[in-house]
Amino acid sequence: QVQLVESGGGLVQAGGSLRLSCAASRSMFSMGWYRQAPGKQRELVATIIGGGSTNYADSVKGRFTISRDNAKNTVYLRMDSLKPEDTAVYYCRGTVGVSVYWGQGTQVTVSS
Repeated sequence: QVQLVESGGGLVQAGGSLRLSCAASRSMFSMGWYRQAPGKQRELVATIIGGGSTNYADSVKGRFTISRDNAKNTVYLRMDSLKPEDTAVYYCRGTVGVSVYWGQGTQVTVSS
């Protein structure tokens, strides 16, 4: 059974930084981060494929950086200059072929 385990969420003041990690139990073609705020739909934050190509939501460009360690099947999300509107549950997502896997989510709360 494929598992994705996130870590690194927490409470931070506006302007602060956090780093999220997501370790997969097997290699993934693409890995990424999505988030869901209360009352809102889950939205893309950032994705990265095996070759290193990245994609970011406009709202986080220049503030967030996604990276991956293929040897560890792990993806990271460095979040700088955090804003209260970044508050959400952050989910790790991985794909292998047509299969999609999700982590359990980690809460990120940014206080003003």
